[in-house]
Amino acid sequence: MTIQDKPDHQRLGMTDDEYDAVIDLLGRTPRTAELAMYSVMWSEHCSYKSSRVHLGKFRSDQPWVVVGPGENAGVVDLGDGWLAALRIESHNHPSFVEPHEGAATGVGGILRDIFTMGARPIALWDPLRFGPLDDPHNRYLLDGVVSGIAGYGNAVGVPTLGGEVEFADRFSRNPLVNVMALGLMKREQLVLSAASGVGNIAVLLGNATGRDGIGGASILASASFEAGDEEKRPNVQVGDPFEEKKLIEACLELYDRGLVVAIQDLGAAGISCATSETAGNGGMGMDVDIDAVHVREPGMTPGEILMSESQERMLAIVTPEHVEDVLAIAARWEIDASQIGTITDGPDLRVFAEGRLVAEVPAASLADDAPRYDRPYERPCYLNALWDSEPAIPDEIDVAKTLNLLLDDPAIGDRSWISSQYDHTLFLNTVIEPGHDGSLLRIKGTHKGMAVSTDGDSLRTYLDPRRGAARIVFESALNVAVTGAQPYALVDNLNFGNPENPEVMWQFVEATDGLAWACEELNVPVVGGNVSFYNQTDGVDIYPAPVVGMLGFCDPMPDRPPRLDRAEQGMGIWLIGQEASDDFSGSAYDRIINGTLRGRPLDVDGATARELIASVVEMAFDVPVLHDVSVGGLAVALAEIAFVSGTGFRVDDVSGRELFDETPLRVVAITHERDLETSVPRRRIGTMGGDQLGFGAAGSMDLSAARRIWADALPRRMR
Repeated sequence: MTIQDKPDHQRLGMTDDEYDAVIDLLGRTPRTAELAMYSVMWSEHCSYKSSRVHLGKFRSDQPWVVVGPGENAGVVDLGDGWLAALRIESHNHPSFVEPHEGAATGVGGILRDIFTMGARPIALWDPLRFGPLDDPHNRYLLDGVVSGIAGYGNAVGVPTLGGEVEFADRFSRNPLVNVMALGLMKREQLVLSAASGVGNIAVLLGNATGRDGIGGASILASASFEAGDEEKRPNVQVGDPFEEKKLIEACLELYDRGLVVAIQDLGAAGISCATSETAGNGGMGMDVDIDAVHVREPGMTPGEILMSESQERMLAIVTPEHVEDVLAIAARWEIDASQIGTITDGPDLRVFAEGRLVAEVPAASLADDAPRYDRPYERPCYLNALWDSEPAIPDEIDVAKTLNLLLDDPAIGDRSWISSQYDHTLFLNTVIEPGHDGSLLRIKGTHKGMAVSTDGDSLRTYLDPRRGAARIVFESALNVAVTGAQPYALVDNLNFGNPENPEVMWQFVEATDGLAWACEELNVPVVGGNVSFYNQTDGVDIYPAPVVGMLGFCDPMPDRPPRLDRAEQGMGIWLIGQEASDDFSGSAYDRIINGTLRGRPLDVDGATARELIASVVEMAFDVPVLHDVSVGGLAVALAEIAFVSGTGFRVDDVSGRELFDETPLRVVAITHERDLETSVPRRRIGTMGGDQLGFGAAGSMDLSAARRIWADALPRRMR
């Protein structure tokens, strides 16, 4: 059966049971426009129907949380009237279909999530996953995605400060494009999405509505890819960063003048989502006049207008006496605006076209009554063989040869081919730029600072979803701690395969358990996130790839925070934290040198993690260089410091196994001080200086030659 032969609800991505549920809810067969609305709002992307039963395990009740999950972005209190808004989202499937526009509109959407809350967006991060770069199509995808992020972020005027990237075969036909954004506001600027006030007016602001993006994020991201799905290219939205910039400034002016009762951005599901959520969240109804919507294509049906995901649009709820002021501000910023609806006492959302009633549904039902599946899950059979086979690590490792191979890996080498395409100096808030463990921003006019790190580890999560996911949280916490910031709040983007596969669902459940446990151990609230399922192409699921964005907060901020480029001749090198424990499962050594993926990663002790993180935050106010030991182990961490500082080193009494081991909870500290006062284990292992990467009896490498390999790892493949 071709897609044209299927019933309407199946063509829109709904199952027979879901269609029957709509009939039961309405007490009748749904009209065409109603079916369109339920199809997008009950999609996996919009309704979280396969994940909601598991997301309640995340805590967000800490006293500094102002807005937790459920709104457009999480919001936390920074003291003295300052609030930060943070959000992470995915645009995976659209970026595979059309990498430049898919990634660009992902940036546009995440920025709207931030300024919808009343905050000015001040920074972006981009965690990415692609297939190996020996495949020309993967190079095309990486190039298109990076140019899309750069083109939109640079043009709209928001700096991209970091991210991370992995390469693995499972991402060849399903790249992952996650984007995180951070915003800043004063408490009085906070705006929520719940409509109120019978007779208040719904004003649509921004771009005209077209056929681009119909089903683009909602339906396209709610099903697996199969052969021929490249034809879905017309479903990908088209972004306009200059329109977004005008929209940001206009909306912030509306908030400053107190002209908005509630506001919602139009992302996935478009007008269907914005009208139903603003009305439903406030326990209200709404009457919508589809003919009043400003469109750019003639002949659009009501269903198309309701489903369209055209970019750069906002829906504001405004009191009647403020409508003219809102329209005047829109005109001054050269933004189109239309009065498309009126708030009613509910509970129905009613849509009219040419004077006819084309839809009448309970507003809250589009979100609240969406299916909620407790899908079956079972432990994958592949784990037995992997856990029974530990990585083969020789007692004697050729350190120079091994390090050269690791430095030439595009996931370890210099990322500036990516970051140099982004403007990271906008707003002049950036204290620590891309290329370090975490980004650090100042809050102008205060002594406060915010740090962010985005982290993921799909290979370890594949080997043990619970332990792998927990280790991501601890790594991101260390990455903000080395800037002097205390881990403060987290958002997560949970990228997984087909949830109808019980083994994929088991990966998801275990990973969320690991994330929740680690956040509980650190008392870090999870203030929002996103679930991206159906990352599967031709029956092959991606590696489970949870990504976290950790916000760190410091008050005061260190006067001279640690940086990788502050190492100098004669400084001592210290290894802080746990001793190496032969943890090579999922390591760069096993992946690159052995060409295998096997074993079970070590678990992490929560008390040890808390103690180390607290100690590192304290050291950051006195120690010039702090660097987390992660991918590639101690050897790569030391090399990165040497490359950025331009200074070689010599370490002694460190074996080859210890140099490439990836035991968690370890940090390199470099300082002129003769001793380090810490509450955690520390060991002096060497001294900075010279023009060699010296590993004692294990051998040495020329600093300049090694740096050339590292610097060219990604560019030479993209050439």
